[in-house]
Amino acid sequence: MLSTANPCGRRSLPLTFWINPFPYKTNALGFPIVSDAHPVILGPVMAKWFLRLGAVITGGLALSDLYVATHVDPNDVAFVRIVRAVATTAVISFDYMTSLKRTEYGTEEYETVKSQVHRRSAERLLNLCCANRGTFIKVGQHLGGLDYLLPEEYTSTLKILHSKAPQSNLQDIQQVVEEDLGKGIHELFVSFEETPLGAASWAQVHKAVLHDGSTVAVKVQHPKVRDQCTQDIILMETLVQGVSWMFPDFSFAWLVDEAKKNTPLELDFLKEGHNTEEVANMLKHFHFLKVPKIHWELSTSRVLTMEFMEGGQVNDREYMKKNGIDVNEISRNLGKLYSEMIFVNGFVHCDPHPGNVLVRKSTQTNKAEIVLLDHGLYQNLTEEFRLDYCHLWHSLIRTDMKGIEMYSKRLGAGDLYPLFACMLTARSWASITKGIDQMPVSKTEDMEIRVNAVKYLPRINELLNKVPRQMLLLLKTNDLLRGIETSLQTRASATYFINMSRCCVRALSRYERYKCKSWYGKLKISWAETLDLWQINMYEVLLWIKATLLGSWIAGILGYDHPLQ
Repeated sequence: MLSTANPCGRRSLPLTFWINPFPYKTNALGFPIVSDAHPVILGPVMAKWFLRLGAVITGGLALSDLYVATHVDPNDVAFVRIVRAVATTAVISFDYMTSLKRTEYGTEEYETVKSQVHRRSAERLLNLCCANRGTFIKVGQHLGGLDYLLPEEYTSTLKILHSKAPQSNLQDIQQVVEEDLGKGIHELFVSFEETPLGAASWAQVHKAVLHDGSTVAVKVQHPKVRDQCTQDIILMETLVQGVSWMFPDFSFAWLVDEAKKNTPLELDFLKEGHNTEEVANMLKHFHFLKVPKIHWELSTSRVLTMEFMEGGQVNDREYMKKNGIDVNEISRNLGKLYSEMIFVNGFVHCDPHPGNVLVRKSTQTNKAEIVLLDHGLYQNLTEEFRLDYCHLWHSLIRTDMKGIEMYSKRLGAGDLYPLFACMLTARSWASITKGIDQMPVSKTEDMEIRVNAVKYLPRINELLNKVPRQMLLLLKTNDLLRGIETSLQTRASATYFINMSRCCVRALSRYERYKCKSWYGKLKISWAETLDLWQINMYEVLLWIKATLLGSWIAGILGYDHPLQ
């Protein structure tokens, strides 16, 4: 069984894992055996399918035993990985098909049973990801980040994959380093810590010291990831098609499309190094942002050596309190970073989970800093998409309902634009129509959004398959950032929308100036931009004043409520 301390720990993981919560017999690999002694109520087609699957599994046991005898990790054997994934998918599908039929749809009992099936299925997926590793963990991390798009049972269970991925042993790491850099670890580094600082789906990071005394972080790719990822994606695509056939309302083709597109990019560490330098240069005017420098002489497509940077995770309130870091300042600066990346530059770091965003107090300036790590996954937004996205958020902030409908439809939402707006903002439609910057997020509304994520899951899937592929990573990024805000307890703040407003105004004005041919027209655009930014600044000052008792009294007399309208 998987240990509680480390759900993906290699030592705590047996040959394979237990995937069946029902009291049926299992074979040596832990897969369920359907037999006369343990009858299962199945439809004729499903019964034949399961019996054939059982025959395939039984026939493969001898092969697995042979691999184990030769000291090959069975988790790296293609046959074992395929059978495990197919069996897990089959058991999950069977659980949904049978468990929900026993209760009446729409009743309280039905919702309870559905939640239990979600939880069991999420646990099975977690076990599958931990055992098959690589691409499976990456997809599991993606699902775990979609807090406001998927049922809570899935996201809370799969979130553990962000910080608890399996590790490669030092021998495997040494082999990769020597193959790529031509020398052994002890020739290249004065010291190299055996225990990794962290492990992820594709790689793990070790702390080391160079001969010049510099402390570095060495990111080394897991040795078998490249060979397995192509097979894994084909397998996932086949399984997703099978699930879509059995459950037409649940098509996860968008998830496979993302894996197919992003995997080759993330496996190229040289690309990650170039992304790191590009974002550092692009956002150099933000002095609170720190990005590690790359040591190109010790970097290849599978090994990335960079400046070592440390700090507390961005969602660790206790660390910030202990080190005198203002939580609100961090939240505000994080919003500035991502608004600038998305709306102004169209070059977006799409993996801001807490392990990739650190905070620290500068020893030189005594100011809070944000350290941005793991630059393998970036989204380049096309100009048309970026401008439509700017217009949509501008409309959402200004409560411009016609603009919300128009730009949602331009981004592929069609008649589902109200649902799309709710997915984008993680706010209820009632809050959107009243003004998302007017009403802070309440616990009741947050719970309503999470419940609706389950209720409208088929429609959400339909939307995710319709919108441009660029939107998928932005939705994931939005949810990860909201998760950080929730952990910091700053989500009720209007600061995020204020920073968004500024960036939207700047981006749209810059584009209009570029298209305008007359100097007078450009002057008018610049003047309108200045006025809009002034209004936003005044609104920010007003919010600060209203935070005081005197300010609330003055604002009430003046009736000054929403200058952004």
